[in-house]
Amino acid sequence: MRHLSIVRADHADVDAIIDLITDSFQHLAVSVWLVPRRHERWAVLHGHIRIHVEHAMRYGYVHVTGDRLGAAVWLPHDRRLPSPPDYDERLIKACGHWADRFRTVDRLIAAHHPRRPHHHLTYLAVHPERRGEGVGSVLLRHHHARLDAAGIGAYLEASSSPSRDLYSRHGYRTGEMFAVPDGAPFWPMWREPYIPAER
Repeated sequence: MRHLSIVRADHADVDAIIDLITDSFQHLAVSVWLVPRRHERWAVLHGHIRIHVEHAMRYGYVHVTGDRLGAAVWLPHDRRLPSPPDYDERLIKACGHWADRFRTVDRLIAAHHPRRPHHHLTYLAVHPERRGEGVGSVLLRHHHARLDAAGIGAYLEASSSPSRDLYSRHGYRTGEMFAVPDGAPFWPMWREPYIPAER
């Protein structure tokens, strides 16, 4: 794979990042449960994802590839992290009559979230034209290097078996699966920071 630059996203990138994540996530089993009506799903997910990407732009780390065809969104839980402002009002506006389903997922994720310091990978998305080229791995390694240097763990919830397998290859250990009411899965995954042995 040719050299791939990773940069910190700026506010001019936000809309493209939200589009990329929405396109990547709309067909997941969890997304289908969240918004069963296919013709509504993209717009509802787009509005919901915007809340979290804008929050991460302010309080977290949003990285993109130089060509803007891959993105990773991280939130630091190694310090006090405020909730997105006006979250419930924005949730209702974005999700409408599906808001209760999003609240159910919020509660499930909160119940399984680790309490020890970590950074939470909330989204990792790659454009279809670049999938299978290792773009996701480059994005992961970029932030893992920072976490390893600081001795901080990483956490995520995989929502498909291919993504679970990708994260396993990067040192994540899979916890006990949990699921939304129709059985669509989440696999909580934790990565210890890599600390080289002293010579």
